[in-house]
Amino acid sequence: MKFDDKLDGEIAIISISGKIMGGDETTLFHGKIHEYLSAGKKNILIDLEKVDWMNSVGLGMLISALTAVKNGGGRLVLANITKIESILTITRLITVFEHYDSLDAAKGSYS
Repeated sequence: MKFDDKLDGEIAIISISGKIMGGDETTLFHGKIHEYLSAGKKNILIDLEKVDWMNSVGLGMLISALTAVKNGGGRLVLANITKIESILTITRLITVFEHYDSLDAAKGSYS
């Protein structure tokens, strides 16, 4: 797993690519979430367009991020979940995460 992040106005966009299976990258990801929250950036958008695969550790990573953002008074949304939609549906997490079909739709949901 790799990720890039950027600010788009008041929205922190974290784009993840590859396979989400845990490891050091997961720790870095959580650190980045907390960094944005500490800086007062509470609108977090996670773009999953380039994610190839995700295991239970990856699901845990997303759940942990959602919990941290909600506890910090923010809002987390997912974009481009097509490749992981089945695992979100099977685990019924599809109802827990606010998600959009495109990055633009997800960004638009913040206005």
